[in-house]
Amino acid sequence: MNQVSTDKTSYSETRLRVRYAETDQMGVVYHANYFVWFEVGRVEYCRQRGISYRDLEQQQAVYMAVSEARCRFISPARYDDEIIVRTSLGRLRRRSLTFNYDVIRAADDVLLAEGETVHIFLNSDSRPRTLPPHVARSLQG
Repeated sequence: MNQVSTDKTSYSETRLRVRYAETDQMGVVYHANYFVWFEVGRVEYCRQRGISYRDLEQQQAVYMAVSEARCRFISPARYDDEIIVRTSLGRLRRRSLTFNYDVIRAADDVLLAEGETVHIFLNSDSRPRTLPPHVARSLQG
């Protein structure tokens, strides 16, 4: 089994419990749910750094659109497993950023999946824009 490395210095952890509705006929978490969990982790990562998605959109007119998403499934998650979504900031550029994710089974620290999402910054007209410097500093914090 793949054990999770804890050498990341700046990440957030979000704990979730697998719901029955998230599993397929074989009792395994349906693959699309991992991307929902990535979003939960991403929102919490930002919130822990003082950034609210709602405020970012409504007050700063910054929208983070997903331009790429990837997930590598390693070991299955099943109904009622407690999982940890560990989210960290990958690359941060003027007009884009990447989040990295590890999904870990809490009971035994086994890595279930790993992934990343790439986001581009858009304004309210869906045109590319630069991330305000104070937001970039908070995300890196």
